[in-house]
Amino acid sequence: MTDTARELGRSATLWELIGRRAALTPDAPVLIEAETGRTLTFGGLHDRAERVAAGLHGRGVRPGTVVAWQLPTRIETVLLSVALARLGAVQTPVIPFYRDRETGFALRESGAEFFAVPGTWRGFDHTAMAGRLGARGVFEAYEDLPQGDPAVLPPPPAAGTDVRWIYWTSGTTSDPKGVLHTDRSLIAGGSCLAHALRLDPADIGSIAFPYAHIGGPDYLIMLLLYGIPAVLFEKFALPEALDGYRRHGVTIAGGSTAFYSLFLAEQRKDPGRPLIPTLRLLAGGGAPKPPELHHAVVRELGCRLTHGYGMTEVPMITMGSPTDPPEKLATTEGRPPAGMSIRITDPDGKPLPPGTDGEVRLRGEAVCLGYLDPAQSAGVFDADGYLLTGDLGHLTEDGYLVLTGRSKDVIIRKGENISAKEIEDLLHRLPGVGDVAVIGLPDPERGERVCAVVEQPAGTPPLTLPAVTAHLRAEGLATHKLPEQLELVEALPRNETLRKVLKYKLRERYAR
Repeated sequence: MTDTARELGRSATLWELIGRRAALTPDAPVLIEAETGRTLTFGGLHDRAERVAAGLHGRGVRPGTVVAWQLPTRIETVLLSVALARLGAVQTPVIPFYRDRETGFALRESGAEFFAVPGTWRGFDHTAMAGRLGARGVFEAYEDLPQGDPAVLPPPPAAGTDVRWIYWTSGTTSDPKGVLHTDRSLIAGGSCLAHALRLDPADIGSIAFPYAHIGGPDYLIMLLLYGIPAVLFEKFALPEALDGYRRHGVTIAGGSTAFYSLFLAEQRKDPGRPLIPTLRLLAGGGAPKPPELHHAVVRELGCRLTHGYGMTEVPMITMGSPTDPPEKLATTEGRPPAGMSIRITDPDGKPLPPGTDGEVRLRGEAVCLGYLDPAQSAGVFDADGYLLTGDLGHLTEDGYLVLTGRSKDVIIRKGENISAKEIEDLLHRLPGVGDVAVIGLPDPERGERVCAVVEQPAGTPPLTLPAVTAHLRAEGLATHKLPEQLELVEALPRNETLRKVLKYKLRERYAR
């Protein structure tokens, strides 16, 4: 960690951090669009965001106003988000491939007074969806952003501990949960990522995932702390995206386990040619990482691979470092930063010694303040202020975290949390479904794939996967949540007391 990065990390707010970085290196690039080559400097980010903030102010956005935005990964999206941070608005990013069901819930629960959309993007009309949902203050923000004179702006927010961000996670229930973050919690999370990666001034990062994900501000804060740029990919698909990585000299890539597998598959098409000649590091998190995948990446791509542990509630908990021993990088999630306390407990909350599996509990500045719905926050923190993650694992003697399972019924596909119950509830509406269990199965490309196991009434025509996915699409389910696998059974396995479905038996059966 450099002294400059350490000092910048003490900034009270995101806007203060942006201003301090802009003063240090105003002409250095911060954002580069992979497809267009458009570039924005740190100084330009600060100055243009102020003008956008003034334009938003002219439309009625004030400190505390709730603004939702559902935009792809591009320069305008970052500008809009930073402008909202300058105003002290409460912003709620929505993943751009969410549809009526998830988007409508986020708008209703947050009480958003404005909603920024990209218009028609990748064949889907977001403006029309906003109309169907009765969204307020809808405006398109793909190319043109509101502009105004910064002289009209109120003072920037001074406190970094007020709720300014609402992110959405599926969790274990059918409806998403609004996760409450502050500028300081996001700065703490981004600092963990930045310091662990041991960045070099010549590094060039990349953002190939939706900027609306909690990883978006994580990555931006890393750029601000160390003064390096990142290449933005509005659409990530291989091999098409390789040109952007190569042309802009990306040194750090990744996103999640799925990204590692995709890069590895491309490398295997031409083993004798480095896939991305400048690449020195793959880094990410969000899904389980098999040790064999780690070793294959290092061996075949010729770079290091560091993996971390985070969630919407705590954007960065642990992170592997390029200086860690290879076996630690392959088999653990890295170590927590100085400000993150990890406690492994038994079900009653009693701390367990290193090497003993238990529930992972967290306390630190990067931890969220709770959920938008107070009822969902009840019982989430223990008496000592630790967040109950529902994840299972242990700490090694030297402080590395090993995750061994999840108590929450969540599927993590390509780094995105998917609620099994949400899909099950929708499938129960489909004729021919007697009962259903949705499970996650290990997948080398996705981390996990979604599998629906359906128990059909006797004499019912067999369901097909296309029929199942067509039904779920009609129900408004997001595409990334659709099952990739369908299994039909005469009877789901259940226990003998409450007849609860034993999902672990299904995982054992179909993982093979």
